[in-house]
Order: sequence, then structure tokens, then C-alpha cells
Amino acid sequence: MRKRFFLFLIVFAFILSIYQGFTSIISAESNEKVYIIPVEETVEKGLSQYIKRTVSDAQSQKVDHIILEIDTLGGAVDGAMEIADTLRSSEIPITAYINRRAISAGAYIALNANQIYMAPGSQMGSAAIITGDGNAADDKAQSLWLSEMRESAERNGRDPKYALAMADKDVDIPEYGAGKGDLLTLETKQALEVGYSEGTAMDRDDLLKQLGYNNAVEIVAEESFAEKVARFLTNPVVVPILLSIGSLGLVVELYSPGFGVPGSMGLAALLLFFYGHLVAGLAGMESIILFILGIIFIIAEFFVPGGILGIVGFVSIITSLYVASGDFVHMTISLLISFAVSITASILLVKVFGKRMNIFKKLILRDSTNTESGYVSNVSRAELVGAEGVALTTLRPSGTAIISDERLDVVTEGGFITKGNKVKVVKVEGSRIVVREL
Repeated sequence: MRKRFFLFLIVFAFILSIYQGFTSIISAESNEKVYIIPVEETVEKGLSQYIKRTVSDAQSQKVDHIILEIDTLGGAVDGAMEIADTLRSSEIPITAYINRRAISAGAYIALNANQIYMAPGSQMGSAAIITGDGNAADDKAQSLWLSEMRESAERNGRDPKYALAMADKDVDIPEYGAGKGDLLTLETKQALEVGYSEGTAMDRDDLLKQLGYNNAVEIVAEESFAEKVARFLTNPVVVPILLSIGSLGLVVELYSPGFGVPGSMGLAALLLFFYGHLVAGLAGMESIILFILGIIFIIAEFFVPGGILGIVGFVSIITSLYVASGDFVHMTISLLISFAVSITASILLVKVFGKRMNIFKKLILRDSTNTESGYVSNVSRAELVGAEGVALTTLRPSGTAIISDERLDVVTEGGFITKGNKVKVVKVEGSRIVVREL
């Protein structure tokens, strides 16, 4: 009986040790964490701040790996460069998973990851830099961008000629459909052949399995509502629209009584502009202070004539917009668009709706001085011709005379008439009475 008991204890201890070892293995595997960051839609500074925040969050959670799930057609160069700086400074390994498209700035972001995996049928490339009006950028911008593409490829051991072919039409790689005059776009199989992809993954689970994190805890980054709004408001297409609404609303409000709908819309558009850039981390309090000071100076101009305060206020507002944007070229284009829209809309409103809208009563003078309204230019005194009188003052040649018991301003024919001498009216021209000495 005692032997059976000891045997039972030995077997129980053995099973317990195996169980503890197994659970420790499972626990070790489950302690691995992978942080997944979606990189979608337009690349702009709002996305840059979002990725900066999520990478910092991943570091604070001490995750083992970061995966960028990329599906974007590109966007702003400055935003993409800021994202690249964030990825390069990360101490956590980063994998770019192109699950559909990584075009233009999206390809540049993928090249800055430690490794690249692509889903079947995905694409990366076509990364030429263009300006806001759709034309090729100047030589300085092109040179900087090509240098960035080359460095991003070389940093992770990739042949830079393919990265350059994505951004420069003069690089000739005909075997992949990028002869001179064409930009290179690599498909999944082609990227694997040239070493721009470490493998093909059907989906996220397949990718995690290939990376060795199939039992890891997945943490998916999510954009907050404020970040989503900020990304929308800082979009290069939305910015000129906000500025156009803001400028048009305030211009119309200047000619309308009180403060109504146009002014509220204009002010709301400008506030949304600053809110988006503030949340995205692009604008600081200095830009908002400059804007508020500009509004105060312009309001003060209505009470202190001279024009100086109005000019200072206008310059202050424009400066605040440039400070908030941080992109001189894009802000200049946005302001030119908003000014053109405001001027055009103002002219159309005056021409088409001016007679119907009360808001233009202060802008257009509609009263006229006509005879039907009782207006006359002057009173004719033709009946005075031939009347006689006395010079009340010395006429040199103008002065005052008493004619027909009425004191009148008169003028001589050019001569000098002494006070008290008799005179006679010889001509009346409107309000001009001409006299001659008798």
C-alpha cells in the first residue's frame, strides 16, 4: 500500500512537471506581441503624425515586431519623408506588408522597412515626384527625391537601380516593362525576383506564420476620431477648399449687416483648418495667436482709419497660415486658389444676385439724383438781368452787392468796382451773376 502511494506521488509529480513545462512554453509564445499599423489612403502629414504616435506606442508596449499594412496610391513628399524618419529611428524590426498597392510615396515608405512582403496581385513603384499642379518637380526636388529612394533601397540591402527606376523615367529597365520614358512598377513576382520582396503572403495570418509569430498577440493600431478628422482636414485637396470657404465667407460678411451665415461659415472653415493642423501636430499655438491678432487688427481698422492696422492684420493672418502649414509651396498654391475662388464668386454674386440680395446694399449705391426725385443742379436767376443795385463790398472782381433789395454774390466783367458804386446785372450764367459799374 505504501509502495503504491509513493509510486502515485512520483507519477503525479512527473505529470505536473510536464504540464508546467508545457504551459511555460505556451506562455512564452503568447508573450510575443506584434503591432500592426494600417497605412492607407493618402499619404500626408496627418498620417505621419499617426504613424509617429503608433510607433511610439509600440515601443512603450515593448512589442517584438511592427507590421505596416500598406495600401496607398501615395501623397505628399514631406509627409512620406517624416514617416521614413520615424521608421528609421525605430528600434523594433519593421515589416512592410503590401496587401494591394504601394504606389509613389507608398513605395518609398515600404523601402524604409526592414523587410517587404507582398500579397498576390500587389504592386509597388511609380514614384516620380510631381508638384500640386501635376507637373514634374524642379531639379532640386528631383535630386533630393532620387537620393532618398536610393538611400532607402541601399539601407536594407536592395539594388538601388530599381528604386531609381521607380522615380526616374531615364533609368532603363526594359525587362520589367520600364524602358526609357516609363516608370517602374513591380508586381508581386517581379519584386521577389529583384530582391524587393522577401516573400509572398496570402493574408495577415500567413504573413505572421512566415515571420514566426503565428502564436503572437496581435495589437492592431486604430486611428482616433480626432486623428481621422485631422487627416481629412490636412489633405492637400481639402486645404484650399477650407481656405476658399473661409475667405469668401468673410468677404461677403464685410458687406452684410451684423454677423450672419456667411461670416459664421468663413470663421468655421478657418477654425477647422487650424484644428486639423493642430491635432496633426503641424501647427502650434504661435500660429493661432498670429491669426487671432490678425483678426483683432482688421476689426480695429474699422474704428481707426489709416489702413496700417488692416495691412498688419492681413499680413498676420497670412503668416499664421504659412506657419500652420509648414509647406510654403502647397500653402501658396492653396492661397492662390482661395483668392481666385473668392474674387470670382464675389463678381458673380454682384453681377447675378446684386439687385436681389440685401447683403450688397452697402456695396452698391443705387440712389440717383434726378429731376424726377426733385433734384436740381442749381437755381437759375435769369430774371436779374438788367436789374440795378449797389456794391456792398469792393468788387475785386468778386464780392457782394445789393440788387433788388437782395444780397447776392456777384462778379464783375474783370474790372475793379469800389464799394458804394452803382452796378447793373448784365449776365447770369447758372449761379454766376455778372455786373457792370454804372
